[in-house]
Amino acid sequence: MPIKILAASLALGLAVAAVATPATAAEVSTHILDLSRGTGRGGVPVTLARQAPDGGWTIVGRGTTDAEGRVRQLGEPRAIGAGIYRLQFDMAGRSATAAAPFFPEIILTFRVTDAAAHYHVPVVVSPYGYSTYRGS
Repeated sequence: MPIKILAASLALGLAVAAVATPATAAEVSTHILDLSRGTGRGGVPVTLARQAPDGGWTIVGRGTTDAEGRVRQLGEPRAIGAGIYRLQFDMAGRSATAAAPFFPEIILTFRVTDAAAHYHVPVVVSPYGYSTYRGS
């Protein structure tokens, strides 16, 4: 009989733990497309930060674009809740031999409203400009 009570208690405890932990959370990804080459731009350091109530920023994720110019997941999904976020692309940090870019960094600020959604925030770059949009 005590074993049944222990098993029931463990099952209840596991169920409570599962309810307390969100099953889904927002995911953030990005992609850099270089129009001058017609390809993704690899090797670019990217940070994801969340705005605090006092206006400061806390980094919640880091990554480097792969050979296709993608970072498939920035940060832990559980840390990405509703709020204001920014992606910072270190365009000058690619390599010591790269020509100094006109825009040494690109900062994109956006709002996460649905903590269960995927937010794909790509940037299209050219030597003297860039553009962004919410992708899928």
